[in-house]
Amino acid sequence: MNERGRMKELIRVMKSMSDPNRVRVLKLLQQKELCVCELQELLGLAQSTVSKHLKLLDDAGLIAGRRDGAWVIYRINETPKTDYAKTILAHIGDWIEDDCEFHQMRKRLPFINRINLSAS
Repeated sequence: MNERGRMKELIRVMKSMSDPNRVRVLKLLQQKELCVCELQELLGLAQSTVSKHLKLLDDAGLIAGRRDGAWVIYRINETPKTDYAKTILAHIGDWIEDDCEFHQMRKRLPFINRINLSAS
């Protein structure tokens, strides 16, 4: 990859990390795989907003999705293609451990279930 391509990749990864909710999404996905509706419930955001956040994280190579019936299940990308994404993923586990909103989400995480959410 040339210098211009590396700069684009760096900007893409840094842009994906420039929103607190996207950082929280990464932290939540470190705990377990989640679908859009589960993230929507945890973050208290509209489905379209969550989808936009996921698209930016996916474009940056930080997350990956797989289809499971009607849902797309997201997880941390275990094989990021850029060093920038690898670096973020290597360190995100140590970041924002004192964030109150994230702690509240993590407490609710065991009780969030896409099957129950889709039934309501």
